[in-house]
Amino acid sequence: MQSVALTNYNKWLIEPYFDEYTKNELLALRDNEKEIEDRFYKELEFGTAGIRGIIGAGTNRMNKYTIRKATQGLADYIKSNSKEARTVVIAYDSRRMSKDFAHETALVLGANGIKAYIFKELRATPELSFAIRYLNCISGIMITASHNPKEYNGYKVYWEDGAQIATEIAEGITKAIDNVKDLGSIEALDESTAKDKGLLIYLDEKLDDAYIEEVKKQSLRADIVKGVSDSFRVVFTPLHGTGNIPVRRALKEIGFKNVFVVPEQELPDTEFSTVKYPNPEDKNAFSLAIELAKERNAHIIIGTDPDCDRVGAVVRDSSGEYIVLTGNQTGALLVNYILEGLKEKNRLPQNGVIIKTIVTSEMGANIARYYGIDTLNVLTGFKYIGEKIKQFEETKEKTFLFGYEESYGYLAGTYARDKDAVVASMLICEMAAYYYSKGLSLYDALMELYKTHGYFLEGLSSITLAGKEGIEKIQSIMTYFRNNILDPMANKRVLYVEDYSRQRRTHISAFKGIEKIKLPKSNVIKFILDDGTWICLRPSGTEPKLKIYCGVKGNSMDNSKEELAKAINWMEDKLKEI
Repeated sequence: MQSVALTNYNKWLIEPYFDEYTKNELLALRDNEKEIEDRFYKELEFGTAGIRGIIGAGTNRMNKYTIRKATQGLADYIKSNSKEARTVVIAYDSRRMSKDFAHETALVLGANGIKAYIFKELRATPELSFAIRYLNCISGIMITASHNPKEYNGYKVYWEDGAQIATEIAEGITKAIDNVKDLGSIEALDESTAKDKGLLIYLDEKLDDAYIEEVKKQSLRADIVKGVSDSFRVVFTPLHGTGNIPVRRALKEIGFKNVFVVPEQELPDTEFSTVKYPNPEDKNAFSLAIELAKERNAHIIIGTDPDCDRVGAVVRDSSGEYIVLTGNQTGALLVNYILEGLKEKNRLPQNGVIIKTIVTSEMGANIARYYGIDTLNVLTGFKYIGEKIKQFEETKEKTFLFGYEESYGYLAGTYARDKDAVVASMLICEMAAYYYSKGLSLYDALMELYKTHGYFLEGLSSITLAGKEGIEKIQSIMTYFRNNILDPMANKRVLYVEDYSRQRRTHISAFKGIEKIKLPKSNVIKFILDDGTWICLRPSGTEPKLKIYCGVKGNSMDNSKEELAKAINWMEDKLKEI
């Protein structure tokens, strides 16, 4: 009896709906049973944000057919949940097939009578988020795989509030996609017909102008920038992605004069040929930028990922060496800079709130507390921050001031509902210029924060478990930890366990028992130890990885490094045991 994978494989070879290019790609795999199994054993899953996968032919790959099916499901969901005619806006980044996938999306929507706005050229994810509400669209689609390797692409779906789709909407779209049984039944208009019918509209620069104006409104000390602009120097790398134009424009328009772009990484490149991994979380991605910074004697380096929703910062330490700040360190610096700036201008609201994720450092929360500002924790994923922004705008219960996550995502302002590396780049450079005007580096400012608020330190370790077997292993690991209490670590013991799948907090002490966690369900387990150390296990939603997050607070940086290493090693040893 044929496997499901082989049956699907043969169907793609036989059906006339699939083009010759696709069939030739599959024919080249006829002797590779393992590859056929991986490409066809399942359909590429539509998750809480959309789909993401390796580009190639097959049901478990990103290609025009999986794009068409996802779009038909989205169109069916829109039509069944909106009585009036609604529109969708589409953007795409610099990855392989991004432009093609964007147009496939628009033309399938057009065949369903849904008008699609599309950018003429690549644009950043946060501008897509902004465009949804600016154009009064019901949905937005970003073709991107963010910072994944070059082999990947993705289809990220947003809703009318400008945030990534909520869980219940994702579930509804998933059902609609599952109901599309016959790929051959999916229709797509040709481009000229779509344009003639007014169902395909290309966006012009007016939307760019409106977006940049909103970004600039978040500036707190443009006067300081202008005052030091002749001598302050910035090096910027867009890592071959969408950030080149908007980041440089925002910096220029608030007064920066000396911004040097890494020439080898300035232009879009589908192969990301100068880096192994186009991710500002990876220090190696900054190698060329650091070389240029040394030549130019730069005071700050910034680098954005391909779709420009994440940004990393590199600063000179006390010995003059350039070091990459962690997302937690940059987040803490921005929390302090924004709250201090608002307080200085008498604009700090009493009901202000900072929002961060459950795996983000507690340092920012400590700093916010110093300014009398609350911090709210949400699940991992910026869409949960976006949901809270919408909620607080409607209820007026809180005033959103800043949202961030440890994975280099930040947002100031409410014009967008997703992390924005354009506004974050502007604020990081402005913050560095501010400290420069006081005779300090950004590293000096960070050291002062540690002295004042404590030596918080965080780490992330990932275990890659690819393919079908890897997914099963990750699930078995999570099940084990969900049902077993960890042994004590050295002189520390587990105080309580937070299981976000079961939505409960279990205190190991019998006195407190079990509490309900008022957050959506998520496959995450977090252990909090009696000295404040915390360890969190979370399967990645976009990569075949199990992530181990850890945070400590020591009495010195050396002490924190020692305690962090102990905690991570402890968890890694536990994983080896099972």
